[in-house]
Amino acid sequence: MERKINILLAEDDVNLGSLLKQYLDAKNYQTELCTDGEEASESFSHNNFDICILDIMMPKKDGFQVAQEIREINAAVPIIFLTAKNMKEDVLNGFKIGADDYITKPFNMEELLLRIEAVLRRSGVTDAEVVSVFKIGTYQFDSNKQTLQHGGDEPVKLTTKECELLRLLCLNLNKVLERNFALKQVWDDDNYFNARSMDVYITKLRKLLKADESIEILNIHGKGYKLIVSDDNI
Repeated sequence: MERKINILLAEDDVNLGSLLKQYLDAKNYQTELCTDGEEASESFSHNNFDICILDIMMPKKDGFQVAQEIREINAAVPIIFLTAKNMKEDVLNGFKIGADDYITKPFNMEELLLRIEAVLRRSGVTDAEVVSVFKIGTYQFDSNKQTLQHGGDEPVKLTTKECELLRLLCLNLNKVLERNFALKQVWDDDNYFNARSMDVYITKLRKLLKADESIEILNIHGKGYKLIVSDDNI
């Protein structure tokens, strides 16, 4: 049996921390919750973690201090910051220390999960439990091989952006995939030109999936896109 990805979660809000731990554990991660920065630093120095999720505002030591101490021990372990302040200075400080990503409170749990998966992929950390093959109606989509296959037809090779966008849609099946989030995940920037590019890729995906009439990719005005499979078969 493959080991689970081990997460260090540092969050001083006990209620939020407990909810996050329960959610991540339910998603087959192994999560250790620390409620202050000192405890988080101590835990990291005695355990092996694959990724660290650090609240910035914590007692005893803040997230920046903890991250600096983590970087002295391990220069490569991925770090995601949680911040209640959407301040440019916080973001810049985080990236200077070596953060891989940040997320501003309040946030959607599914968004945090997608960010964790994206950071783990970029850092080369793999987990056999992370879903890579999706059944979409009568199609099979393999995000690792970047292929989309309809029935017994020959698999179609997808571009990297087609693959990443379709995977985000699959992970949010029957839910709205927020436009700005998808742009930042796939294009790294939510500017106007990238937004137009994403519209083109959505059109391409619709064409690739058109052989099954039960599949739709809807535009949700002002929000994003939603992948619908009428029989929920994915």
